[in-house]
Amino acid sequence: MKKISGIRRWFPALTLIITSLVLFSSCAKEDAVTTDDILGLGGDTWTKTGLDQWLYDTLVVPYNIQVKYKWDQFEFELDKTLVPPREDVVKPVMQSIKKVWMDTYINAAGLTFFNTYSPKFFVLSGSAAYNDNGSITLGTAEGGRKVVLYKLNDFKTMQTPGYVPADSAVLKEMFHVIEHEFTHILHQNIMYPYAFKQITPGLYRADWTNVAEMEARMDGFVSAYAMSGYDEDFAEMVSLMFVEGSDGFDAIVNSIPDGTSINGTDKATAQARLRKKEAIVADYFKQAYKIDFYQLQASKRAAIESLIQ
Repeated sequence: MKKISGIRRWFPALTLIITSLVLFSSCAKEDAVTTDDILGLGGDTWTKTGLDQWLYDTLVVPYNIQVKYKWDQFEFELDKTLVPPREDVVKPVMQSIKKVWMDTYINAAGLTFFNTYSPKFFVLSGSAAYNDNGSITLGTAEGGRKVVLYKLNDFKTMQTPGYVPADSAVLKEMFHVIEHEFTHILHQNIMYPYAFKQITPGLYRADWTNVAEMEARMDGFVSAYAMSGYDEDFAEMVSLMFVEGSDGFDAIVNSIPDGTSINGTDKATAQARLRKKEAIVADYFKQAYKIDFYQLQASKRAAIESLIQ
């Protein structure tokens, strides 16, 4: 706001202040906010649609999972500029989530396991959330019970008119987020072995956004984000191995070039580190939850391929 200076500007300024006060007083009297305007307290009434009924029958009744797609800014960070999801993407998104994430875990570990650990509230956003450090938030989880998914207006499967193979990136990103966040829930319930933290000690860093993916892999991390901390490293390993499948993960390991990283790690060491992490992940699932990791990995990848190929 520009400052008003000079004696000749004083009276117009005073008039402006008085006028503003009068207008504010008028607005306060006529447009006072009531509880009826607040979402959840009378301000969010709408007619239930076929989509709402489908969500209730498919997710609420069997799994007690609720999905919020109608706009409510208070479900998101208030400093983010976002748009709601289009209603026509909500059902395809949740059908895909059920097929790739829910059904595969239920088949591998049982309904009791899934209902015990699964998040119970999904909030959907049509756009991505952009951060000050240049990164993009594609999903978050809160307390193991709420998952927020972003960028869903770009979601497409091969059943979507006009779909091209490049569109699969958004779908894979979505499952990367879901599998990553669910892994956090699992390891917060039963912690992964300490040996995992001993594979790449001293290489974790807060400024991971400044690291290229291949640069991270040359030090034995599956992604740049995996370098942000032990727990993120573990969750990234699980999510990327699920989404990319066995062949895709092998391709990541084999893509590490000859030479050494800026931290002095050679190709063989970087590949060995990733294989050690893979082994610990697979053993963790077996010991902690009686889940055959590689069988679950294969079923998830097959489900994803059915949507994009």
